[in-house]
Amino acid sequence: MTLPKPVPQPTEASQPFWDACRNHELRIQRCLKCGTLIHYPKLRCPQDGSDTFEWAEMSGKGEVHSYVVARRAFHPGFAEDLPYVVAIIELDEGVRLVSNVVGVDPEAVKIGMRVTLEWDDSSGEYPLPKFRPIEGAQA
Repeated sequence: MTLPKPVPQPTEASQPFWDACRNHELRIQRCLKCGTLIHYPKLRCPQDGSDTFEWAEMSGKGEVHSYVVARRAFHPGFAEDLPYVVAIIELDEGVRLVSNVVGVDPEAVKIGMRVTLEWDDSSGEYPLPKFRPIEGAQA
């Protein structure tokens, strides 16, 4: 029996992020006062305290900043996925987010590896942004 995985639970601050994911758009909060890109979404800018934002669409391109290969499932719903890569992805726009690197042997993942966004629609209401190596790209 396969147990279900946890699914996103949007908050007041993160709801626009998840709404964009429904449309396969990676949108990151940007402070309209200072221009800082903010992720995870917040109700106030951590740089200047402003509460005025836009949701800027990102290119979906970036690189692996750091990663870990999970060999034990932190939740039973992920047991069938082992091993899998949890990574900090630095988008070309400069903001970092936590995601997975998919479509590659976990042992082949490297810091600096160029990746591109792909959507995982298996999580229910909100597709999850995941990243796949860009073929032929150099780290």
